[in-house]
Amino acid sequence: MQGAGQAAGWAWPGPPAEKKGWGPEARLKPRPKKPSPDLPQVLCSVGLCAHRASSQTLTISAPRLTRGRPGGRARQEEPGLQVLAKPPRVPGSRPPGVDRNAEKTFMSHCEYPEDAAESELPGGCGLLHTSRKYLKLKNFEEEIRAHRDLDGFLDQASIILNEPATSLDDVLRAMLLGLVHKRDSPEPECNLDLLMAMLFTDAEPPMEGKVHLLSDTIQGVTATVTGVQYQQSWLCIICTSKFLMKRHVCISRLVRPQNWGENCCEVRFVIMVLAPPKMKSTKTATEVGRTFATMFLDITLRQKLLKTRTVDEFKDALLHQRQLLTAMKQGPTPSIHYSISSICIQRSHQPLQHKDFFPVAKGIREDFARRFPVYSLDFTDGIIGKNKAVGKYITTTLFLYFACLLPTIAFGSLNDENTDGAIDVQKTIAGQSIGGLLYALFSGQPLVVLLTTAPLALYTHVIRGICDDYDLDFSTFYACTGLWNSFFLALYAFFNFSLIMSLFKRSTEEIIALFISMTFVLDAVKGMVKIFQKYYFGSSHGNHEDEHVSALSLMGVGTSLNTSFHAALNTSLLSSPPELTSISSRPVEHVSRETAVLSLLIMLGTLWLSYTLYQFKKSPYLHPYMREILSDCALPISVLTFSLICSYGFREIKMSKFRYNPSESLFKIAEMQSLSLGAIGSAMGLGFLLSMLFFIEQNLVAALANAPENRLVKGTAYHWDLLLVAIINMGLSLFGMPWIHAAYPHSPLHVRALAVVEERVENGHIYETIVNVWETRLTTLGASILVGFSLLLLPIPLQWIPKPVLYGLFLYIALTSIDANQLFERMALLLKDQASYPPTHYIRRVPQRKIHYFTGLQALQLLLLCAFGMSPLPYMKMIFPLIMMVMIPIRYKLLPRIIEAKYLDAMDAEHSA
Repeated sequence: MQGAGQAAGWAWPGPPAEKKGWGPEARLKPRPKKPSPDLPQVLCSVGLCAHRASSQTLTISAPRLTRGRPGGRARQEEPGLQVLAKPPRVPGSRPPGVDRNAEKTFMSHCEYPEDAAESELPGGCGLLHTSRKYLKLKNFEEEIRAHRDLDGFLDQASIILNEPATSLDDVLRAMLLGLVHKRDSPEPECNLDLLMAMLFTDAEPPMEGKVHLLSDTIQGVTATVTGVQYQQSWLCIICTSKFLMKRHVCISRLVRPQNWGENCCEVRFVIMVLAPPKMKSTKTATEVGRTFATMFLDITLRQKLLKTRTVDEFKDALLHQRQLLTAMKQGPTPSIHYSISSICIQRSHQPLQHKDFFPVAKGIREDFARRFPVYSLDFTDGIIGKNKAVGKYITTTLFLYFACLLPTIAFGSLNDENTDGAIDVQKTIAGQSIGGLLYALFSGQPLVVLLTTAPLALYTHVIRGICDDYDLDFSTFYACTGLWNSFFLALYAFFNFSLIMSLFKRSTEEIIALFISMTFVLDAVKGMVKIFQKYYFGSSHGNHEDEHVSALSLMGVGTSLNTSFHAALNTSLLSSPPELTSISSRPVEHVSRETAVLSLLIMLGTLWLSYTLYQFKKSPYLHPYMREILSDCALPISVLTFSLICSYGFREIKMSKFRYNPSESLFKIAEMQSLSLGAIGSAMGLGFLLSMLFFIEQNLVAALANAPENRLVKGTAYHWDLLLVAIINMGLSLFGMPWIHAAYPHSPLHVRALAVVEERVENGHIYETIVNVWETRLTTLGASILVGFSLLLLPIPLQWIPKPVLYGLFLYIALTSIDANQLFERMALLLKDQASYPPTHYIRRVPQRKIHYFTGLQALQLLLLCAFGMSPLPYMKMIFPLIMMVMIPIRYKLLPRIIEAKYLDAMDAEHSA
């Protein structure tokens, strides 16, 4: 027992036992005389042992345990640290048995030791698990399970007052007897000896010279400037057994403080928690133990419990402690915790007032003050300095190029069909390139991506119909409508109307986001169904007139948000001129069922390859840098691969190509003087409805890109960006080019592509957390330049990209956009076993029934959006922005009458485990 043994932190198991076994009869001879202070004391019980380096500090050492011996008498008063003589120490060396690693595990959770648990309880207290893992204290104000754990314990109380046993084995056996043989909830299949064995790491009875450890424990610790001190008066033992049918909690108060080892010199309370293995993540033995351990951290509660005489008084003391903990946690919380919108100008819970919208242009000035000082960094971050991200910039630029170019071509073809060539593919690509360049250079949030969208194509179609009915010049009336739209957007920007978007909660935004993702899937399915109807079930040679009628009918089938490309594709990809769709070097093409089957395989292949490469960064193959490159380039690789397969591997099978008519003049200003006052008034009405769509989608997509979990640090510029979009679309309107605004999910996916992501494991569930994002203008700038150069690639080789590849692209975007959608996650809970529920913030803080109620109400709102957004009537789609605004009073007035406001706020909060 000297030398190296001391330095290793060994335990002294004591003299041999008189009897072998590990029941109450397993006793040891009386303890010998207390060893010298130079030697470590006998260590025990909690599996976390300590050596006193001084009279003030405990430092954690290797876990040891001796079982079967009676505990020595200790002082009667509420425990404190015994004052021992400081052992001799060689200068520059550590005390014997000291292990700083466990201490650092706890201290690493705070910047300074004295702040270790400042946010938890007064006094810097915390919980330490057997695995040396720091456990967060239970939040009684937010976590609903904390109250339910205590209520369940009080209903079926198993409290042992004045337990006379002195050995750890006797105390645990008495507690197990009370739990297993309870009248109200017996456990007939449980074996007492087997449960006893499971409490320890070694099931064998104690033998001479052998040390045993408790398998799973939680103990209170206090962080100080000089180290970590144990709370030695209580011990929480947790155990999971497949023989149990339900959870059990037992609390035993000992008659006298027992000395069960150096970390438990004065034990008066033992808490035992037993649970089956397959439990919901918030109902596990560790979670229940965390509830009671949080309560027993308070020395005041332990003193009250020592004075209680009956079980009812014991329960009352616990109830009072719960009230104190709930009141302690209450207080004002920043609104960023409850809203993903993060419209940074409005951070308080106070309702908007008239003065918030004045003075004029206040928001624009604040945006300039926030973003202008870091403008130069948008060009240099990742290029100059130690941390460079040139490779990520290149791969993200390629991703953006393909993600923007393909829908641009599709909507250009749709506009060409709807406007009789007034707005064609060339003008659409040119407008996308010019608008994207201007936004990349001058916007406040350059990570937002601008695109022309399906609703904008719908408005263009309506304007063309009005012009045909009233004999108006399309270019002039289109420009007038666009100018009114820009005028209203400028008013919204100058009068700070973006503050209204702070009323959109996370739940409302995720309803709209999931709706957009659904349209991707539906559009791909509808497009594939149409291919099968034409090539598989229909005749080989369709009637051009029937195709034209079918194409026009698609305007009522397409969705209303910017992710709907179904109308564009099925209008423009049906009947292409022969001179553009055929290549002289190809053999004669046959239109047959092979076209439909190949289209389905190409679509699924594009989805499989793109998503497999996207997930490749999680695989163990190749170098991490190569895995990241393949993941970032998943979209361009899959599009190019299957376009080449379709174009060269199956030449004899006909695949439809995009319709393309070259434009006579790209830059021709509309003649505004030809419009009458009535036409100008009609244009104003259309411009107002159009401005509502611009206002909601621009701010909503920007809010999703600026979500708190994305950890953007350079600030936002909602008002200035809205004004810039108005200026850009004013120019596009005058030159007869398609309008553009912020696009979902391209903008959040752009942020994700530039993010540094790490995986974190919590209770067996893996979370991806964004560490930081490269906030740069170079990616959108480069993608816009490449889109402009694509004018040189028309019609060949861009027409070699077949329609099924684009459908696969839409499925890929839909699949990746729902990864972090909380509404989709909660819908998936209905199909999961409760034991597989992730320990998210809403699972911890909201009752399960309330979660499902809230999910059902969100599903009803989603159906409302589908009813208007997918209506076959174009004029119903035009009022779609008003339907989105109606969701604000639904969230603030209707839902709080069904579900408590605190639960609504918890489900609208970001993840905080």
